[in-house]
Amino acid sequence: MMRPTLLVATGLLALLAACTSTTTTTSSPGGVGETRSQRAANDPGDPERRARVRLELASAYFGRGQNQTALEETRAALAAKPDMPEAYSLLGLIYASQGDIRMADESFHRALQLAPRDGDVMHNFGWYLCQQRRFAEADAQFQAAMAQPQYRELPRTLLAAGVCYARDNRWADAERALARSCELDPANPATSFNLSEVLYRRGEYERARFYIRRINAVADNSNAQTLWLAARIERRIGSQAGVQDFARQLRDRFPQSPEASLLDQGRFDD
Repeated sequence: MMRPTLLVATGLLALLAACTSTTTTTSSPGGVGETRSQRAANDPGDPERRARVRLELASAYFGRGQNQTALEETRAALAAKPDMPEAYSLLGLIYASQGDIRMADESFHRALQLAPRDGDVMHNFGWYLCQQRRFAEADAQFQAAMAQPQYRELPRTLLAAGVCYARDNRWADAERALARSCELDPANPATSFNLSEVLYRRGEYERARFYIRRINAVADNSNAQTLWLAARIERRIGSQAGVQDFARQLRDRFPQSPEASLLDQGRFDD
């Protein structure tokens, strides 16, 4: 089952809907040489197996931003197995990333026709609707996904719902959804980042500081966005030493980032 991964990215409460892949390869998609999955996809054996392999490849390409190749692989999966809801769900994400709203809508609706109780499809559709600022429709899909029996991705969908609430300026709802997601999956840096951002927007600076410090304490989790948010929080709290510490880290590690530029211009409130 194709499952989007939520990642910290640039911008307010940014969220990336991408796809995970369990493909085992001898070289990465787009690299030199043929992958084991590509060889399996060309095998004239079982159509469903070929479709699954094609979908894995499509997910990997989409995750790397190679949308046209992902589109071709998804179409190949559907050629082998035309009633595959996961493929239509991924197709919807690909079309959305290309700005083809009509085809994205059609793909998601086809996915739901084939699998009306599939929580992963509902999650993807909900995130797509949120990106289109169709907030009420998005919320309906998120709630439907979380209501499915045996749905195992509750933290992921709570994160997506929380981000969507924030984009709709529903800050209290955003805090509740993100706090619950953080309880269920405390190690997810995307959740902590988004919760910290929401708390900052609500003026809850000490609580925001707690969550952003948890991210920045691990070098592999921190980036220009997390360091910049930390500096802004420290400024609101009145800790000049904290501002200087995070400003130094931001300039040293990410000197060409947009956040470093904002810092140099003193635009803490942008």
